[in-house]
Amino acid sequence: MTRMSTMKAFNLIIDGESVSTTDYFDVINPADKSVIARCPKANVEQLNEAVSAAKTAFSAWSALTYSERRVKLMQLADAIEAQAETFITLLTKEQGKPINGFAGLGSGFELGGTLAWIRSTASMELTAETIQDNEEAHIAIHRKPIGVVGSITPWNYPLLIGIWHMIPALITGNTVVIKPSEMTPLTTLLFGEIAKDILPKGVVNVVAGAGDIGAAMSAHKDIDKIIFTGSTPTGKAIMKSAAENLKRLTLELGGNDAAIVLADADIKAIASKIFATSFINNGQTCAALKRLYVHETVHDQLCEAMTNIAVSMKTGNGINEDTDFGPLQNEKQLDIVKALAQDAKERGANFLCGGEVVDETGYFYPITLVNNIQDGARLVDEEQFGPILPIIKFSNIEDAIVSANRLAVGLGGSVWSTDITRAQDIASRLECGTVWINNHAMVQPDAPFGGVKDSGFGVAFGEAGLKEFTFIQTMQTAKS
Repeated sequence: MTRMSTMKAFNLIIDGESVSTTDYFDVINPADKSVIARCPKANVEQLNEAVSAAKTAFSAWSALTYSERRVKLMQLADAIEAQAETFITLLTKEQGKPINGFAGLGSGFELGGTLAWIRSTASMELTAETIQDNEEAHIAIHRKPIGVVGSITPWNYPLLIGIWHMIPALITGNTVVIKPSEMTPLTTLLFGEIAKDILPKGVVNVVAGAGDIGAAMSAHKDIDKIIFTGSTPTGKAIMKSAAENLKRLTLELGGNDAAIVLADADIKAIASKIFATSFINNGQTCAALKRLYVHETVHDQLCEAMTNIAVSMKTGNGINEDTDFGPLQNEKQLDIVKALAQDAKERGANFLCGGEVVDETGYFYPITLVNNIQDGARLVDEEQFGPILPIIKFSNIEDAIVSANRLAVGLGGSVWSTDITRAQDIASRLECGTVWINNHAMVQPDAPFGGVKDSGFGVAFGEAGLKEFTFIQTMQTAKS
């Protein structure tokens, strides 16, 4: 396809320069299936150049103080904010999420989160920890940057998750090579264009491409750490490749978060919050509420309340101001949602609303609520990553806890109740990295977040997140 004159040109960012390529691929708008841009496709030689640039830049960047690096990152946040409208529109076109959307959780929300995370994370600092200081010796633990960090990001929050990966790496003194998803590379490439004029050359490099580039990064001898957000199978493949040079890893992988609503829950107070945290980003959120276990005494009331909310929602093109939810990001994900819905129908599940595609101009699927469904159904056991929620009735809390813990994943979970002490007791028994009481899917820059079991290992955010990008150097000074 010939590049359209109206399309903005995008380039790779390598060693502080915009780099064109001879090979491109189309980036599709999921709302209308149109080509919105042609993305430069990196080859392995260009990846090697990016890694070499990052390796060269590491010495000077890591030698700066936290304060000196902080100044640059704060300038970066200001420059992104100055182009907020461009980022927001581009996010909607490449990812599908509305400009504003339901509860304001659209592209504007992602851009706002991006700025908040840059500024908050850049304000953090790791200092030496003294563990002994007496007449015999002074012993201190220092945190040192690892080197070149390879970041591989998904398509659901392309800008925000890239920031989650890059900023803690940068503030601690590492350099970065980032590969965004080939589905949503544009906002990351735009970020790279801005970053190259603020940060020293080679500190941030952006290469776009498909799985072959990600695989080459995972095995690259000069990449010292990989941080990856995405599917569990891909995470396992990365871990195998990384073994060749004992690469450090942070893997935030698939989830299928369970929520348990107790009999004493205030349904009127929580229904809208459960709805919002189930369908945030159209359900395309790793830590969205994806399995809803509800006590039989409040099951019908909650189903009715959530259905009333769902049928008032408008699914459509995210560019339109009155759109609550946009399309699924890609056709493959739409097909997964449709397959899970079909399995539920064949099992006799009850569809309270939605369940049928009514608009094929884009990858649209309506907000869908399903009850009369049990563990074992694909919709319960598999991560849907889309706008369809199974609601499972229970009578015994011990059974609900077993159900919540029965899957191989363990990213997040929640308990909903007016009895906070009891809710906390139940929450402590859930096998997940983050557990919320009367909330779900809420993350913030200073609270560590990560998974257990097949949801990966390592954490993001806060001091614990910064430490993921460092190694310990213990310094012992003898005094006698």
